[in-house]
Amino acid sequence: PKPQINLGIAEPRQGAMTGKMLAGIEDAIISAKPDVVVLYGDTNSTLAGALAAAKLHVPVAHIEAGLRSFNMAMPEEVNRILTDRISRWLFCPTKTAMANLAAEGFGGFGVEMANVGDIMLDVARFYAPAADERPLPAGVEAGNFLLATIHRAENTDDPARLLGIMEELAAVQAGGLPVLYPIHPRTRARLAAMDYTPRVQLVDPVGYLDMIRLTRAAAVIATDSGGLQKEAYFHQRPCITIRTETEWVELVTCGANLLTNPDAPELVAKVAAARALPDAVFAAPFYGTGLTAEAVLDVLGG
Repeated sequence: PKPQINLGIAEPRQGAMTGKMLAGIEDAIISAKPDVVVLYGDTNSTLAGALAAAKLHVPVAHIEAGLRSFNMAMPEEVNRILTDRISRWLFCPTKTAMANLAAEGFGGFGVEMANVGDIMLDVARFYAPAADERPLPAGVEAGNFLLATIHRAENTDDPARLLGIMEELAAVQAGGLPVLYPIHPRTRARLAAMDYTPRVQLVDPVGYLDMIRLTRAAAVIATDSGGLQKEAYFHQRPCITIRTETEWVELVTCGANLLTNPDAPELVAKVAAARALPDAVFAAPFYGTGLTAEAVLDVLGG
């Protein structure tokens, strides 16, 4: 469904975007008079919502609490740490997230922490049957393509790094595995500004159901997204993360997720390794049982 309130904010600067969101969400909270503000993830809107609620003395529940990349250059890391600190309820997706909060002293902050699993697993399981009915793009063969998404500022704002990643993707395709890249308009514009002609198949961004369809049909995922790393695991697809660190460390430990340095020519070798992974690497229930929503409601209702 469409949102009941759309603030209509489109601001390229991080601080200005967060500030405008803060003002808009504050107005919405004053109007709605909620008993609790529930926030998800680590976006600028997450932090803005937490600040607005805290200033109005409305308790905050943070779903996906406790994640840490330990890279403070990432806007998401700043957002999640600050949101956690001013939340009343911290709903963690994994044991690792719970351990992060304990190490930071949250046990002494008078908050309620619970490992409820990952609500993205609830959603992935719910929508998978409908997603499987969606058609694949023309010329894309199920089980025989690499699905790529590259959007983080650290990868797209550095021209040399972005060109290097594009060349690595082209090398994968030249080696026999076609590459499909749903590309953000901002990244497409950066490539055009550099007068670079991609040698892989680019498509416009796709909706959630189509993205699940592509994920479930891909041979390998290559991404810098946080969410797609988990969705690849949910749907038992090997993932290569084009970053030097990840919040989802358990996926690296079990072998389902292979980190690759964006500045090094590693992708071709990592793709070969990913395609050889055994099914057993996808067996561990790191993210719960797909009943996270019920667990959250049980805590809030109590």
